[in-house]
Amino acid sequence: MKKDRWLARSAALLALSAVLMTGVSLAVEAGSSGDPLVTLSYLNDTFFNNIMQRVDQKIAQRTGQAVSGGTPGAPSAASFAVVTLNEGQTLTGGIGCEVMLRVGNAVCVSPSDPGLIDETTAAILSNGGALLQNHLYMMTIEGRGVRAASGTVKVLARGSYTVA
Repeated sequence: MKKDRWLARSAALLALSAVLMTGVSLAVEAGSSGDPLVTLSYLNDTFFNNIMQRVDQKIAQRTGQAVSGGTPGAPSAASFAVVTLNEGQTLTGGIGCEVMLRVGNAVCVSPSDPGLIDETTAAILSNGGALLQNHLYMMTIEGRGVRAASGTVKVLARGSYTVA
């Protein structure tokens, strides 16, 4: 009889222990201080996105730009604006201004070399050199620009520029 009680007590203790362990394991939250295991999906889906948002916010604070959104239709430094030039008009860009010829014929305007940097081919375009359609050009020195060679010219421009 004593042996039967011992067996019943052991079974009851084992069942109670299993119930308690199940409750504890369900109560512990993944990634908490009680369970510090970090999964790859957590890093990719949550952690890196949070870090990138913080970096974007810090960059925006330093440059004075909005992180996202802005005024609809208003060009910002991060977006291109369509600029139409008539024959003889010149778009002069600030340092870092980028232009892409979309319609018409245009030439580089530069008092000295280098004129424009062709980001598409990594070549230098000198004064009077013809721009190629769909190539992205950058002004790396003040006073560089693009002049409409004939008819109506349409370029995409990003950055600071003036048209005269």
